[in-house]
Amino acid sequence: MTEREINMSELSIKELSINNISEIKALFFDIFTNEPWNDDWSDETQLHEYITDLIGNRNSLSLGLYEDGELIGLSLGSIMHWYTGTEYYIFEFCIKTDRQGKGAGTAFLKMAEEHAKTKGATHIFLQTERTVPAYGFYRKNGFSELTDHVSFYKYFEQEN
Repeated sequence: MTEREINMSELSIKELSINNISEIKALFFDIFTNEPWNDDWSDETQLHEYITDLIGNRNSLSLGLYEDGELIGLSLGSIMHWYTGTEYYIFEFCIKTDRQGKGAGTAFLKMAEEHAKTKGATHIFLQTERTVPAYGFYRKNGFSELTDHVSFYKYFEQEN
């Protein structure tokens, strides 16, 4: 087995908390500041606050995928109670770049789904962009696009 191959028997998940913030931030930064995302997370305070927002709330369900003790994946979300049932709302899902395309993401999604079911979740909700590889990944893994769903944003005008 080469260094980049995934040994599925070595994969495990665990719930993450604020105690794991350093390793979460390091992996998140490494993944999302590179292709295809190229997000600018150079503001350490903003990164810290964002991760804290995701993992520090009372209904957080943040999971880590570990391969032989190394954190290689994140599923940062919350259990949300909606009229259609309890959902696992995933805000960020990612796999370490050199582990992508080898089955780890698919295995992690299945593990996360099973774990979310133990918390009473009946479905997963997440968002991504059509123009990134994640779109095809989610489709391949049985996710359906909500054709009537629209996401909006509005930047505030900055005062000088």
